[in-house]
This record gives sequence, C-alpha cells and structure tokens, in this order.
Amino acid sequence: MADFHFIEDYEKHVANLVKIYPIDEAMSLAVGGSYDHIGAIECSILRYAGLKNGQKIIDFGCGSGRLAVHVSREFDISYLGLDVVQQLLNYAKTKTPKHYEYLLNRNLSIPSSNESVDWFTAFSVFTHLLHSESFIYLHDMYRCLIPGGKVVASFLEFEHMPHWHVFEATVNQQRNSTTPHLNQFIERNQFRVWASNIGFSEVEFIDGNAAPWSSGHALGQSIVIFTK
Repeated sequence: MADFHFIEDYEKHVANLVKIYPIDEAMSLAVGGSYDHIGAIECSILRYAGLKNGQKIIDFGCGSGRLAVHVSREFDISYLGLDVVQQLLNYAKTKTPKHYEYLLNRNLSIPSSNESVDWFTAFSVFTHLLHSESFIYLHDMYRCLIPGGKVVASFLEFEHMPHWHVFEATVNQQRNSTTPHLNQFIERNQFRVWASNIGFSEVEFIDGNAAPWSSGHALGQSIVIFTK
C-alpha cells in the first residue's frame, strides 16, 4: 500500500467539514464546491469525448460522486468509483444507482484487469499528485484500457493564466509558514512525452476557458484526452 502524502490530511479535512456543515454541503465542499454545476460540466465533457451506453468507466478520484450522479441520469453504464477517503465513497453510494460500485484504493495501481475498461476519468486528481505518481497511474490506466479506450483528465497549466491564482495562493501559504496541500501544475509537453512513452496513440487538449460541448460551460481546469 502506498504511503501517500495527503491521505491523513484529507481525511481530517473531510471529517472537519462534516462537523461544521450539513452533510450535503460538507460533501460538496470536500470536492471544491459547486457539486451539481461541476458534475454536469464533467458529464458534458464525457459526452463530447464519446461516452456511450453499455461502456465501463472507472472514475479515478471520484470523491463524493458529483460526476457519478450526473452520468447516472444520462447513461446506462458500468461504473466503478475509486477514492482514498472512505467517507466520500459512502456518500457517493447513497446518491447513485445500486449497481454503481465504489472502492477505497490507496495503492499506486488500478484494481482492474488488462483491457477491461472503456474509460478512465481523473478530474482534479493529477492536480494533487506528484508527477511520478500521475505517470504511474496513467501507465496502469493504459494497461486496463481496451484498444481505443480513453482517459479524460483535468489539469492546471502555467500557460493558462487564470490558473495562476492557484499557484499564487500556494506560494503565499508557503511564505506564511503554513504547509499547503499539493497543487501540481503539468504542462502539455509533459503529457505528450508521457503519452509517447506509455503508448497512447492520440492526445487532445482543451483550454480551461473553452467549452466545445453542449452545455456551453467551461470547467476552469484544462482538459487532456488520451486515446489508446
């Protein structure tokens, strides 16, 4: 089992939110707020990328289920949500269909067999991992994907200026001698190098302020879509 740098802090953070706020608000704040709004945008991104009924998706870092709630309303799919905080998984299970599965996963690997998954999502996940961890997970996702399968992930990049405030806030926390949680930036050339070394055939990028999907609302973070 991996000794991740953030699990204990995030468990404490979630537990503290639950003490302060009603459960629905706490579970929304635990994943950054705007539960329904962001979940709907993430679902629109998957629709744009080609998600279809009957496919299997692993939602990596599913949190309290904001994507799962919206996907379940529109698609008939096989769904597995993975996260490192059990309390988030417990809440997500109450909000989604009974056949949706959730699993606590603190290993540096994906609990799925070779070429068994159509889709992986990783919204606001690589933004909090070390680059080596993101690469290892992405490599294992490739192993699990069927040929033609896709990974859809969001990320922060210095090239997109609206993301600068995230880095600036992290710097200010460091200056004030408080320990910030990891906000990791990944540039597009890094993703291209990773994709090439792993074996992905295609890489598509979408700017954080762009919305080429039907809802017309941008996610804020930039999007990368890998195709096996």
